[in-house]
Amino acid sequence: MTLAENKAIIRRYYDELWNKWDLSIVEDIIGPEISFRSSLGVVVQGRDGFKNYVAMVRRAFPDFHNTIEEMVAEGEKVVARLTYRGTHQGELFGIPPTGKQVTYAGIAIFHVVDGKIVSGWVIGDTPALLRQLGSSATG
Repeated sequence: MTLAENKAIIRRYYDELWNKWDLSIVEDIIGPEISFRSSLGVVVQGRDGFKNYVAMVRRAFPDFHNTIEEMVAEGEKVVARLTYRGTHQGELFGIPPTGKQVTYAGIAIFHVVDGKIVSGWVIGDTPALLRQLGSSATG
């Protein structure tokens, strides 16, 4: 796969899967044994674990939106700098819904093999997110 093709997979991952909640593309772009660490610090294995994580985020932030600010690719790796936005409408880590709109930054490193994301390591500014939710927890 070319660097442009790998970047297109990551763009599709955010535009379709996260911004439109289209889980029908999971089998197309996510490897069956994916190893994934989320921007919220949740670690999952496999497509089912990944889908469960997506569902958790959707319950907490039904209008969750990811903006790719920048992408860099080299070999099978793609790095994206992101801005996350959403309205806290469901429980998240024991924090009841606040109705607050949040914005926080993150960076994601993906490993793409044969057109599928086989691993993702995402670091989000969780302390900023928790502050916006009014939590004193450190996450």
